[in-house]
Amino acid sequence: MKKFRVIFMGTPEFAVPCLAALHEQCEVIGVITQPDKPRGRGQKLMPSPVKAWAVAHDLPVYQPEKIKTEEFTAELEALKPDLMIVVAFGQILSQRILDIPPYGCINVHASLLPRYRGAAPMQWCVINGEEKTGVTTMFMDAGLDTGDMLLKKELPIGPDMTLEAVHDGLMAMGAKVLIATLEQLSAGTLTRTPQTGASNYAPMLTKETGHIDWSKPAQEVHNLVRGLNSWPGAFTELDGKKYKIWLTKKTGRRAEAVPGTIVKADKKEGLLVAAGDELLEILELQAPGKKKMRAADYLNGHGISLPVAFA
Repeated sequence: MKKFRVIFMGTPEFAVPCLAALHEQCEVIGVITQPDKPRGRGQKLMPSPVKAWAVAHDLPVYQPEKIKTEEFTAELEALKPDLMIVVAFGQILSQRILDIPPYGCINVHASLLPRYRGAAPMQWCVINGEEKTGVTTMFMDAGLDTGDMLLKKELPIGPDMTLEAVHDGLMAMGAKVLIATLEQLSAGTLTRTPQTGASNYAPMLTKETGHIDWSKPAQEVHNLVRGLNSWPGAFTELDGKKYKIWLTKKTGRRAEAVPGTIVKADKKEGLLVAAGDELLEILELQAPGKKKMRAADYLNGHGISLPVAFA
């Protein structure tokens, strides 16, 4: 495979395996990532996972507040890359930037395009109850995830699979699909397929996305919980206090109580809540100011007096 001179753009942990694979196969002449952000209780400035990996491997790092400025665009042009690779970077590229590399700009996107364009494809696939997702590589254009598709690989989503498991599966898959794409690009055998057919948008998540509506069917609540595990987490309220719900299980038992009602709170029989159609068992939760714990462990130390309901 041709040893492309590559500029890599990415930010979260999801992008790191792609950068590592490129470092082995190509010449990475620059890593562009988001500026350091305050994290944790002390709000200490912390680097992105991509920056941390790049620094550890002595790769040059750039962290522009805005990538589309005249000054930074000129800096990218001066680097004269053959190719740009973008994986969950977090900023929109201008047409002038897209035109810099002679081999184009390739994006690794965590969905089976044209479905789930946008910022949170993995999360919305799970929340919407999809049975499969995957990785698509594409040549970037000025639209939002609308460029010609290159290679795809599918990942089944099991009925109880959480976002964390989907994320880890696609993260490893993304690096393999990227290298396969570059091998075909180098060999001149890469085929471009325009995006056609039904598409939808996967908007950015907010904390309010996770507010559980217990009047919804149990399947929808279950999908929301697993689709937001591990961020930002689904939540509900009890006596005005917020409880995060991390794991649930469908029971198949008909709900005969008002949605949100806790119908059972026993460390042996479980924590059962009425959804719109059936009872849902809470397997793992997080009380205010506490760590995640199994529901049975929580009930062992915190009795819940019935009748009571989540809001």
